Amino acid sequence: MGPRTDDGTTPLQVDIDRGSSDPLYLQLARAIERAIHDEYLTPGSRIENEVALARRLGLSRPTVRQGIQELVDKGMLVRKRGVGTQVVQAPVNRQVALTSLYDDLRTAGKAPRTEIIEYRVGRPSAEAVDRLRLAPGEQVLDLIRVRYADDEPLAVMRNTLPERIAPSRASLADSGLYASLREAGIVSVLAHERIGATVADEEHAELLDEEVGAALLTMERKSFANDGSVVEFGYHVYRASRYSFEVTLVDS
Repeated sequence: MGPRTDDGTTPLQVDIDRGSSDPLYLQLARAIERAIHDEYLTPGSRIENEVALARRLGLSRPTVRQGIQELVDKGMLVRKRGVGTQVVQAPVNRQVALTSLYDDLRTAGKAPRTEIIEYRVGRPSAEAVDRLRLAPGEQVLDLIRVRYADDEPLAVMRNTLPERIAPSRASLADSGLYASLREAGIVSVLAHERIGATVADEEHAELLDEEVGAALLTMERKSFANDGSVVEFGYHVYRASRYSFEVTLVDS
């Protein structure tokens, strides 16, 4: 890992060959990419801002901006409001399977953390009555959480489940929804999932530390217990820059 300056950034040693046929922005991008591969720049490292980098290297600011954008487009750097430009943390790659994000993060060696944005028990919507097959008078838990991996926001998760099986707020803060349900003897054995894409609105941009309009992955899930009862349904949104789904296809 390279040395840090007083402002917390890692200075880059870049040799610019002005006699080369390679564009200056591309030489800069390659130098930054080498520094990442050589682990001089480690995940989470901040690099100098465009003005400082342009002044130190004798380049124009548009050239520096284009070089940095080259690696942003590759998913190697990310621009963060109020923080600057950082090396991207190793992305989370998740097999499409009936597992929880919390369990998957722990298996991947990440440190999951949950921030509960909303925990509300009340009357169900018409959609919840239909999707959860609720009996008259049953209430539901509406839940909104932000899941972190190594202190980086990764996903916003909205779930609704019958109040009769709802885990406590404390349990959900300590572990994942499925782990909390398993502790109560409730196990999901089947789920229907739909994976899609969207772009960040102002709410998701703020919660996920992304720019408005950034690419996001979506997942809708409805899970069932072994007696056929519906355990929960949810809508999750993931940072596309930090997360991907993976599935194995077999020719039948």
